[in-house]
Amino acid sequence: MDYSKLKKRPSFPIETIAVAIAFSPRLDGLLSEANRLRNYLGAAMILIHVGEKTAEKEEALEKSINKAGIDQGHCRIIWMDGDPVETILNVCKLNIVDLLVLGAMQKENLFKFYLGSVARSISRKAKTSVFLITEPKIESHKVKKIIVNGVDNPKTIHTINTSLYIAKHLGAKDVTIVTEVHNPALTMTMADSSTAPEASKIKKDITEEQTSRVHPIIEESHKQYPDIKIKEKIVQGRPGYAISSYAKSKNADLLVINSPDIHLNLLDRIFTHDIEYVLQNLPCNVLIVHSRL
Repeated sequence: MDYSKLKKRPSFPIETIAVAIAFSPRLDGLLSEANRLRNYLGAAMILIHVGEKTAEKEEALEKSINKAGIDQGHCRIIWMDGDPVETILNVCKLNIVDLLVLGAMQKENLFKFYLGSVARSISRKAKTSVFLITEPKIESHKVKKIIVNGVDNPKTIHTINTSLYIAKHLGAKDVTIVTEVHNPALTMTMADSSTAPEASKIKKDITEEQTSRVHPIIEESHKQYPDIKIKEKIVQGRPGYAISSYAKSKNADLLVINSPDIHLNLLDRIFTHDIEYVLQNLPCNVLIVHSRL
């Protein structure tokens, strides 16, 4: 395998989609969602199951594949044993997967969250983009509203461009780039009514600074995607929590965020990082873009 193809490989176009499957009641919906993505993006598809291969499982998977309308000429099935997280990540690496599709519960209890489900563990470690589907549906449905992080990070330009690529192929017309501003000092200042003019000036300065950073990216994006309405929004609050709450309040269909900058351990999840707020309570389907910088 030529692993040089992975180095600095862009996050799009998406040529190969992988789906991690378990034999749960949501399998039909997950395969249907993944197949629609495959059709929209014109990608090849790999189905990955970590566990024993049995005649019963093969029969069940065959039925689900047919129910989802998957063309088996564009689909390959891989059965492997091993640790689910590490095995799935290794298969993605070996097959140069651009997008890994996973089913994920919207909210897990505290014990499960800190230990980490398979979907959330993969989201923290993956070297490919990850698409978390919270409520997989068999029937076709439109993606209308997409929320994208505008955090000050070198990865963000790639995340925004990937979100617009996805929006174009899914037919979404409404994309909002959201920048979170977390400034405890500003919050304390604004709470003091005697310093309202000062607080207003600080808030205005921060807003202008953030707008001047993101606006050129959006202006350039308008040229490439003239049919997509791209908006800017600044929200106050902790990174991850603020954008997740905003996406939920707007009934977004998809939230797009950067991949974590580091491998997160148990302490990182207790002392919450931005991505952990999103993973703890998924507001909708979530795309985590890995830009392979």
